[in-house]
Amino acid sequence: MFFLVSYDICDPKRLPKVAKLMEGYGVRVQYSVFECILTERQYQELQRRLKRLIRVETDSVRFYRLCDSCQGEITIMGQGTISGNELYFIA
Repeated sequence: MFFLVSYDICDPKRLPKVAKLMEGYGVRVQYSVFECILTERQYQELQRRLKRLIRVETDSVRFYRLCDSCQGEITIMGQGTISGNELYFIA
């Protein structure tokens, strides 16, 4: 499954930990936005691991699941490419 994951972490000490975790699951496409191709198990695992790092009172992590037909509708203006289905990341 293709996910777009974005986050806003308020504490500068937690921010690099979240970024490092996300780098194990996807491709950074903007500073706090990742494209991830995940199995259902990887998706659940990522959510569990993020819950241990973030503070739900102040931080925000959003997961956008994109279906195959929706992926074909992604438009990029400027630099960048869409992560291909051949990429898989294991944290």
